[in-house]
Amino acid sequence: MQPGSQSVGVALGVRLARITIFPIKSLDGVSVDRVRLTAAGALAGDREFALLDAQGNWLNGKRNAAIHRIRSTFDLDQRSVTLWVQDDAIAPATFALDGDRTDLAAWFSDYFRQPITIIQNVALGFPDDPKSWGPTLIGTATLNTVAHWFEGMSAAELSRRLRTNLDLDVPEPFWEEQLYSLANQPVPFRIGAVELLGTNPCQRCIVPTRHSQTGESLPQFQKTFIAHRQASLPTWAERSRFNHFYRLAINTQIPPIADDRAGDRWLALGDPLTLAHYPVV
Repeated sequence: MQPGSQSVGVALGVRLARITIFPIKSLDGVSVDRVRLTAAGALAGDREFALLDAQGNWLNGKRNAAIHRIRSTFDLDQRSVTLWVQDDAIAPATFALDGDRTDLAAWFSDYFRQPITIIQNVALGFPDDPKSWGPTLIGTATLNTVAHWFEGMSAAELSRRLRTNLDLDVPEPFWEEQLYSLANQPVPFRIGAVELLGTNPCQRCIVPTRHSQTGESLPQFQKTFIAHRQASLPTWAERSRFNHFYRLAINTQIPPIADDRAGDRWLALGDPLTLAHYPVV
């Protein structure tokens, strides 16, 4: 990527197209029009809750594919969740996230057939990468391109597998690969008035290889992904960040601020992306 001469530039046409938060880590996401940033630099309500198994380990898609069959819808205003199991005749059950925590844990314990504990972190949530605690982001054109690597897969299904927070309306696939650089050299940028630092291309796990609602594995997913990813890596991507090519989407940090300013930072659909030091082309 070649820097331009101006000090600040608006990326023409690059705007925030979708915001998704995941109130309970590893369950379904919720699309919102706007989201507040916490003082610690996380999306408020994202991965606020997490499940621990009987051994005290994360209970997530990496460890237990059965979690993919759990469907969930959230009422963010009422702070409630409704749960049911894919293709199961048992009626959905609704719980208050704050007031029904014991009953909610019991529902998960019955489903997984082991004692489940629910933990909460309002300030920072439970990000997969604690060194890059900000939202993950990807371009909509990237989603469309990568989905076509797999017969019959839609961009929406790929998005559910990748579980990113922010989709950017970008002019070409992999445009967002401009938002990281050499190791330990984060790229500063803004979405709207929110300052972010692009840190690295996100290392993927086993979860994208599985159908988001059934958990069924797609044979050769990782092998196919790696071959296409290596062949299509754009010239502006920092190749030294790819010790392997099973990486997609961008991890970020958002600088923390004082608690008394926490209500001042919001992301909203349509917010433009700008880079701090040079215009994006």
